[in-house]
Amino acid sequence: MIALFAQAADAGGSPFGGSLNMVFLVGIFFLIFYFMIMRPQQQQQRKHKTFIDGLKKGDEVVTSGGIVCRVSAVQGDVLSVEIAPNVKVRVLKSQISGAYAAKETPAAPAAEEPAKK
Repeated sequence: MIALFAQAADAGGSPFGGSLNMVFLVGIFFLIFYFMIMRPQQQQQRKHKTFIDGLKKGDEVVTSGGIVCRVSAVQGDVLSVEIAPNVKVRVLKSQISGAYAAKETPAAPAAEEPAKK
């Protein structure tokens, strides 16, 4: 019975060796969280803001709704974009999700000529 009390008294100690080590571990977790999540997101936001601020006439962009359009005029926070020939729409700069880069489709292989006999 005394052995059980001795084990119970021993279990009260921290498995990490004290509160100072616990603060150290929390600090390490915060640093990992910062460098893996917060910092890359801030860099991405900064890059997107410089892209939005640098928009000019003739740029092809994609809106957050998925519409591919060409910038025809920039007026403060509003862009005038052309979504089809002679069809212009006004869009807020905050609704531009990025630049549009047309993906090149690979050319279809030429049909092989049938073997001559």
